[in-house]
Amino acid sequence: MDIVVSNKASRPLYEQISSQIKAAIMSGELKAGDAIPSVRSLAKSLHISILTVQKAYASLQEDGFIETTAGKGCYVSAQNQDFYLEEQQKKIEEKFAEAIEIARASGISLEQLTDLLTLMYQEDDRE
Repeated sequence: MDIVVSNKASRPLYEQISSQIKAAIMSGELKAGDAIPSVRSLAKSLHISILTVQKAYASLQEDGFIETTAGKGCYVSAQNQDFYLEEQQKKIEEKFAEAIEIARASGISLEQLTDLLTLMYQEDDRE
């Protein structure tokens, strides 16, 4: 698993790290029980502060993606995928609620809204 961070990115370094590890877990590149790099080794390889990596790992642990065992390291958690998918679904529902509110206020029908969503979803698949 390669992690790449950039000081020029708009997102903080710890978020860049945690999102890349989440993506590796969700894609199956990292599986339940797999070890992830130690805080020190990742900080050293990325040439960043140990505190930044600790913050990323704390976020991942809080979200249920990794588990930390004292003296043994950090490992991919078993229940992470269902939890992550649930979180993503909540985010989508919030965005849909906003879109529905705008559509209703503008007189856009459910059929038009559905057609638009379908078109946009299929368009992104082709890119």
